[in-house]
Amino acid sequence: MDKSWMRADRRSNEYRSGVLEAFIEFALVNARDPYHICCPCTKCENDKDISAQVIKTHLFFNGINLDYDIWDEHGEAVVNSESNSDRYSNAIDEDSETDSSGSSIVGGHMEAKYDVQSDSDGEEYLSGEYTGFRQFVDDDNKPLYPGCTTHTRMAVIVKLYNIKTKHSMSESAYSDVLAAFAEFLPTGNSIPDTLSEANKVLTALGMDYTKIDACPNDCILYRKDYEEETKCPRCTKSRWKLDSNDKEREGVPAKTLWYFPIISRFKRMFQSPETSKSLTWHATTRKKDGFLRHPTDSTSWKFVDEKWPAFGDEPRNLRLALSSDGFNPHSVQSNSYSCWPIILVTYNLPPWLVMKRKHMMLSLLISGPKQPGNDIDVYLEPLIDDLKLLWAEVSGVYDAVKNEIFTLRAVLFWTINDFPAYSNLSGSIVKGYNGCPICLDQTEPTRLKNGRKMSHNNNRRFLEKYHPYRKLKAAFNNRTEDRTAPVPLTGEELLSRLEQEVPKLPLGKKDKTPKYKGGEDERRPCWKKKFIFFELDYWKYLPVRHCLDVMHIEKNVCDSLLGTLLNISGKTKDGLNSRLVSMDDLRLTQLKSHDCHALMQQLLPVAIRGVLEKPVRVAIIKLCRFFNEICRKTIDPARLPKIQSDLVETLCELEMYFPPSFFDIMVHLTVHLVREVELCGPVCFRWMYPFERYMKVCKGYVKNRTYPEGCIAERYITEEAVEFIEENYFDDITVGIPPDPNTDDMPTSGATVESHFGKDLDEPHLCVLRNTDEFNSYFQEHMEYLKREFPQYKKKYAKWLVVIQLSEPDCDVLEIVKWLADKTGNEVSKFQGYRVGGVQFNIKSRDDLRKTQSSGVYLVAETPQVASSKDKNIVTEDMSFYGVITEIWELDYAFFRFPLFKCDWVESHKGVKVDDLGFTLVNLNRKDMTSSKSANEAGKSKSKEKRLKVKKAKSLKSSTSTRTSDASCSRTSKSKKKEAEPTGGLLSC
Repeated sequence: MDKSWMRADRRSNEYRSGVLEAFIEFALVNARDPYHICCPCTKCENDKDISAQVIKTHLFFNGINLDYDIWDEHGEAVVNSESNSDRYSNAIDEDSETDSSGSSIVGGHMEAKYDVQSDSDGEEYLSGEYTGFRQFVDDDNKPLYPGCTTHTRMAVIVKLYNIKTKHSMSESAYSDVLAAFAEFLPTGNSIPDTLSEANKVLTALGMDYTKIDACPNDCILYRKDYEEETKCPRCTKSRWKLDSNDKEREGVPAKTLWYFPIISRFKRMFQSPETSKSLTWHATTRKKDGFLRHPTDSTSWKFVDEKWPAFGDEPRNLRLALSSDGFNPHSVQSNSYSCWPIILVTYNLPPWLVMKRKHMMLSLLISGPKQPGNDIDVYLEPLIDDLKLLWAEVSGVYDAVKNEIFTLRAVLFWTINDFPAYSNLSGSIVKGYNGCPICLDQTEPTRLKNGRKMSHNNNRRFLEKYHPYRKLKAAFNNRTEDRTAPVPLTGEELLSRLEQEVPKLPLGKKDKTPKYKGGEDERRPCWKKKFIFFELDYWKYLPVRHCLDVMHIEKNVCDSLLGTLLNISGKTKDGLNSRLVSMDDLRLTQLKSHDCHALMQQLLPVAIRGVLEKPVRVAIIKLCRFFNEICRKTIDPARLPKIQSDLVETLCELEMYFPPSFFDIMVHLTVHLVREVELCGPVCFRWMYPFERYMKVCKGYVKNRTYPEGCIAERYITEEAVEFIEENYFDDITVGIPPDPNTDDMPTSGATVESHFGKDLDEPHLCVLRNTDEFNSYFQEHMEYLKREFPQYKKKYAKWLVVIQLSEPDCDVLEIVKWLADKTGNEVSKFQGYRVGGVQFNIKSRDDLRKTQSSGVYLVAETPQVASSKDKNIVTEDMSFYGVITEIWELDYAFFRFPLFKCDWVESHKGVKVDDLGFTLVNLNRKDMTSSKSANEAGKSKSKEKRLKVKKAKSLKSSTSTRTSDASCSRTSKSKKKEAEPTGGLLSC
């Protein structure tokens, strides 16, 4: 029996398989009582009899006794006569040995050689990574209550806490659950009574954090050379907090930075087999077809791989992004308290995991009450130091998938912030004449004397050189436009100008950057400081260093549009919880960012169709379509130049109709968004939506308003511990990853059973056969046979299949073919709703009673078409069909059930049209009169059938026309008809 796994790392798949598949199975086979098996871990050493489940936990946490190489206590026969004492004396006594990789094996567990100093007493690798890990195992890996052989205290606490976190239970509710749970257990149980006691247990497993004192004026951090100081050497402000009598409270810092070391957390990501595998997704299973789906497909990613080949050759090297923004942890608008988290995301992960809560790493937490502002560089120093180490190399990182130690490197791609935070992190001035951080001193806005604002209404210079708009005068500012678009600076050019133009002033509130006096002052700086990220060796070479946030840009553009169209005099917050539309003063209030997102891309283009003049309406709709284009999850890079040119033309057209005050800096920034899509990839990986949601989670951590940052820090590391234990030792779904949607096909309403005979049942049965892949070969053979024998060959397919093909004695067919070939019974179940592939479908009569509409169907079919009845030249092309579900049938074939949709199809020529703005208008009253014919006339489509959301709209020109949009449900069907419209009313799912 192979027992080499006993000396493997406890976190490796080899050790895991050895415990589960080798030892546990062997012990259960030879055990007299499966609940009383001696445990061979390093703690029990075969002295305790416990259950196999508890033994598994002991072996993962304590490790197996390496001297126990013959499992005689568990039924293994002793081959030779050597006594146990002789065998143990001849075993390996050394505390450690060295393997071929150059790492040491201590007590049978891999201990890597780290750059940081390791414990001198030779503790195991896991102990060095997790603070108090061994103490936790010693104290809490014990039975739940005296005599319990199935559960340990640690397992129950972790399970209950994971439930609490998943369902956002309050502290009081969770403490009550613990107390009630303990009452049902025998006396002497070890369940903690309160949440605080449970947190003490779990915190021992989490990664630690470091509290660093800071100057209240944001001048310095009391670390390195300033660690022993009690007063700030720059502003002489005391390090300690002052009481009500202005006396120093020694030992109580006035301001604190909470730092969560990132290197140890990145190492832990590779210790999880599932996460470690996901971190190399971009090099193994990524789809490579030239489209932009992920930052991996972007120019920046490829640039880094080409600039530093050694870095790009290792797929495990990390690509990171940083985001920061302030939030009020007290949820009280009148309180100006501002807490600033610094969050890292890892772009190595696949698209469905990158921006999820579990993989958002909280690295810094800057305490309030005041925001750091321009002095945020002071608080970034510990993070920058670790990023330097990650770029240089961090050795001793264990990969749980490959079961090896490797050297890890990481690069920070860019930062993601709203526009004010963009200014703080990049050092750029985002107001006044040089308000664009990309155009810089070539922004050249126009100052409005009466409005005292900057108008960026010079969009014509971004047009092509010979565009006709450049020569127009009266429609714009009575001047032609000969200027070209400004070229963004490279990182090296930017660094050179920073060193020449920006004065080197110390950070802090004492020495403030001198302000210029507006238009009469010729000194118009572009930057406030040389930002700290240039301390990273690679930063000056990156194509994009700070990303514009599309979420806030879209919101501000939407606000400007609505404010202009509705003539809103000013913005106000009325304090109501609901969002209101006041018809008296035409005012929209409390619109959130996602509200504006939906308005811009879905509602506004429809709402203004019959309201404004056509030129204005077209320009606004084109602007809305621009945001729709760049916010897609999959982008064709070949379309980006066209999208950019259309946007610039749209902005020029808006200049003709909108006042100059409309063109603020946010409208101007849209010009640079396409460039960032090309360089950085899809917008969904660079906007603030997921980070804003994560800050709401952090706000929920606060239970003590006196110490909000402490609450966040403690809850964060506790949640880390729960996630790691659940994922690696209990195979449970961890917090931060939403569960997979239910994609099972199932009815969602009660059934009505009806009897059908003859043609009513033959047509659905034939539709099922025609839409099942296993019948394709039979269908082709049937066509060839009957074309020779009978002119009317289609309707005899089902009977031919049973009589001729399946009746042969040597017939060898699949089981599904045998079951489906036999006709279903006469009893048919009818439903009002059905879920297919995770998508809900309803019949029309059910949707009439609901606000949401799920009865529309969109089908693309390969259809033979003719120009007229005399045209004999048949052309086969893809054609779109729209319909409404009227009935949902479920055919029962004993072992298989098939849902079928009976639809009323819209007449393709007169019922569907596409207007000049690209909207598809479907008149659901124009039904195809031939839709009652056989379902198999519609045939089987090569492309996909998609779900259609049908939105109620006002009657337009006395016809019920609705705008249609495709959704994500896919089906297959193929048309073999001579008419252009579908003549069948059934769809197979």
